[in-house]
Amino acid sequence: MPFRYQLGAFLLAWSLLATRFMPVAHAQIRNPVAELTSPLSGLMLPHQGETMHEGSWDRKGGNADMRAVEPGQTIPLFDHKGAGIVHRFWVTIAPRSEMTIHRQAILRMYWDNEPTPSVEVPVGDFFGVGFGEQKDYTSLPLNEMSGGYNCYWPMPFHKSAHWTLTNLSKRRIDAFYYNIDYTAYKSLPKNLKHFHAQWRRENPTRPHQNYTILDATGDGHFVGTALFMQNRRGRDFGFLEGDEMIYVDGRFAVNGTGTEDYFSSGWYFDRGLYSAPYHGVTILDTQRGRVSAYRWHIEDAMPFHKHIQVTIEHGHANDHEADYSSVAYFYQSEPHAPYPPLPTNPDDFLPYTPPPPFKYQGAVEAESFLGAAQSSNGPVMVQEMGSFNGHWSGEQQLFWNPTKVGDTLNFNLPAPADGTYDITAYFTKARDYGNVAIFQDGREILPLVNLYDPNVVPSGPVAINNVTLKQGNNKLTMKIIGKDPRSTGYFAGIDAFVLKPR
Repeated sequence: MPFRYQLGAFLLAWSLLATRFMPVAHAQIRNPVAELTSPLSGLMLPHQGETMHEGSWDRKGGNADMRAVEPGQTIPLFDHKGAGIVHRFWVTIAPRSEMTIHRQAILRMYWDNEPTPSVEVPVGDFFGVGFGEQKDYTSLPLNEMSGGYNCYWPMPFHKSAHWTLTNLSKRRIDAFYYNIDYTAYKSLPKNLKHFHAQWRRENPTRPHQNYTILDATGDGHFVGTALFMQNRRGRDFGFLEGDEMIYVDGRFAVNGTGTEDYFSSGWYFDRGLYSAPYHGVTILDTQRGRVSAYRWHIEDAMPFHKHIQVTIEHGHANDHEADYSSVAYFYQSEPHAPYPPLPTNPDDFLPYTPPPPFKYQGAVEAESFLGAAQSSNGPVMVQEMGSFNGHWSGEQQLFWNPTKVGDTLNFNLPAPADGTYDITAYFTKARDYGNVAIFQDGREILPLVNLYDPNVVPSGPVAINNVTLKQGNNKLTMKIIGKDPRSTGYFAGIDAFVLKPR
C-alpha cells in the first residue's frame, strides 16, 4: 500500500478513537459537589471563615500549658463573640483516670447568650465513658486515646459561645489541658441548629417505669447516646433485656428488641469490648454488673419538630433495679426546655457502690461445689440471684437442670472436724422446680422438700439434724423424687448449708 494511503488509514483510525474516548477524558464536571464520595474528597473545595483557636497554652510563653482547678472553683474555658463553628475539642487531665474528677467536674456550654447551658455534663461522661472511668476507644465523633479525650461533634453558634468547667470534687485538678479549634464567620445560615448534651441519672431506676435518656421540646434531631448501666442487685446483665421506646411529636415511633440490640450488638455483648465508628461497648464488668455503651445516630438521625422522648427499659418490663445514667446528644433550635437539675450533693454523681453480699454466718456456699459436682442428667451451673426478690447467701446459687424423676446430683459437703452436726439447708423455690430429697451413703437424711413456688424465692431454713460427718469432704446426693402438680419442671437450686456441731 502506498505510504499516503497508510497515513490516511492511520489518521482515520486515530480520529475514530479520539472521537470515542476524548469526550470522557476531557469532560467538564458540571457539579463537583455531586462527585464527592468521602470526607477526604471535600477537602479540595474552598473553605470559608477565619481559623481560630482557644486553649490552655501558657500565656507567659513558658511550658505551663494547663489550668489548675481547685475544689469548688469554676473556670472559663472559651469565650467568643460572633458566629462560628467548633470543630474539635481536645482534653487531657491530671491526675489521670481520677474517678471523682471525671464524675464531679461539670462541663457547661452556652450558645448565643442563652441563660441556661445547652451542654451540662460531667466531663468524663461527656466523652462517652461512664462510671468515672477512662477507657481507650475510637468512634467517629468521640474517642479516648492514651490519655487524650477528643470530641468532633460540630458545634455552631450565631452570636456567642461561652464554656465553663466547675470542679465539684474534693480533689484538686492539678492540670486541665485543652484545645478548642473553631472557625469564625461573619454570619451563619439561620437554620443551623445548636449542639446539645443532656445528662440524666436514676439510682435506683423506678420499677415498672422506663428510664428516660432524653426529653426535649422544640425542633431538632437526636444524634445519639452514651448509656451507663449497673445492676444494683447482683452481677448479672438481665437489665439488657430492656427495649428502647422512643416517642416523636406525640406518636410512638420506635419499639426495640433489646438493649444490646439497640447498641447494634447482640447476645449480651458476649464477645467482649469493641469500638466502631457508630457504636461500641467500652466497659463490660462482670464483677460489678456494669456496662458502658454508645450509639451514634449519624446515618439515622431522628428528627423531631415539637417533642422527643427517648426511653429504655431496665430489664424486661423494667424488672431490674439498677443504676442508670446517660448522655443524650442532639441538635435543636433555641430555646431549649430546662434540663433536669443536677444533683445538689456532689456525692450523688459518684458510681453506685453495692454493699457486701448478704451471707449466712458460717455458710458453706453451694456454688463452691460446682467443680466437683456430678450430675446423672442435666447441666449444673452457678446462677446469679441478686436480681430476684429475697436474699441468697453470696447472691448466688448452684442451679441444676434435671429432666425426670430419679435424676441425681452428687456433691461434697466439707466439715471442719469429725463429729455429729445439725445442718441447716437453704434452697430456692420457683414455678419450674421439682421435689427433692438428700441422701448420705444411700441413707435418706432429708425427706421430700417441695421446691415449687409461683415466684423465684428463697426456701428459708430447712433442718437436717443429727448427721455424722468426717473432717473434709462428705459425699451427699440430691435426688429428684417428683414434682408439685403445679410445677412445670424438675429444676433444683441449692443456696447454702450451715453446719452446727451437736
